Amino acid sequence: MIELKNVTKSFQDTKALTQVTAEIQNGLIFGLVGSNGAGKSTLLRLVSGILKPEEGEIMLDGRPVFEQCDVKKQICFLSDSAYYFPNATPGSMGRYYALAYPGFDQENYYSLLKKFNIPEKKKMQTFSKGQKKQVSILLGFCTGTRYLLCDETFDGLDPVARQAVKSLFASELLKRDFTPIIASHSLRELEDICDSIGLLHDGRLIFARDLDSMKYSLCKMQCVIPDPAKEEQLLSQLCVLQYEKSGSLLTVTARGSREEVLRCAREKEPLFAEVLPLSLEEIFISETEVAGYDIKNLIQ
Repeated sequence: MIELKNVTKSFQDTKALTQVTAEIQNGLIFGLVGSNGAGKSTLLRLVSGILKPEEGEIMLDGRPVFEQCDVKKQICFLSDSAYYFPNATPGSMGRYYALAYPGFDQENYYSLLKKFNIPEKKKMQTFSKGQKKQVSILLGFCTGTRYLLCDETFDGLDPVARQAVKSLFASELLKRDFTPIIASHSLRELEDICDSIGLLHDGRLIFARDLDSMKYSLCKMQCVIPDPAKEEQLLSQLCVLQYEKSGSLLTVTARGSREEVLRCAREKEPLFAEVLPLSLEEIFISETEVAGYDIKNLIQ
């Protein structure tokens, strides 16, 4: 398990993270989302031991990470812009990773290169962004480390490659003790594969919860209430994150279960009321709007 306790990190006058506290359970896929500049990449570098926090501590299975080589051997960090040696090929990178990671599975790596149709001996400087990203991901999977930290894993991948990478995550979880952390702006991809989600905004962790309970604790509802006074009463009774009115149709995103929100609406004698599916993207927008990151402020 990865534990973060009151982690704070600054770069000169810029505070990247402030008092971040979270627990990431083993054997689950943890997704990290956030606004631009929220601190996602910084957090991954802290967890991997590349950076040292100014305050707080980061523990991996009860042991500190920074400057602990035997602990860091259990972690592989994949940057959003992977570095390759000049004139490197997928084959030469595989041999290098085998030197750096004793548990590197070369047989599986070369097998995956063939499945992804990546030429082993071709220079990577001629590859597209998506092909370079695929090689980076395959190298990370084959290190055999317990923890795989991925920064923008799906960036640059075509739909087929995205689906293949999702399958790899699922396969690795079934085969061994494996805990991936994925930071991404692609909320749709995270929603497909993640068990739990952490939301960063302006260097602070707004929440870190499992995806199912998070969706259960938020509700999106549409209703038509003829009486304006009862409509206002409904909005005052609910813990509203976001709402909009289009003609007589009221759309509300509120905290609470589906049953609680519907019961409250039906007490106001609506012409109709229904609950709509709530996506991870809608949760992100609603929660960050409460935290002060409102799209209306960006376009005014």
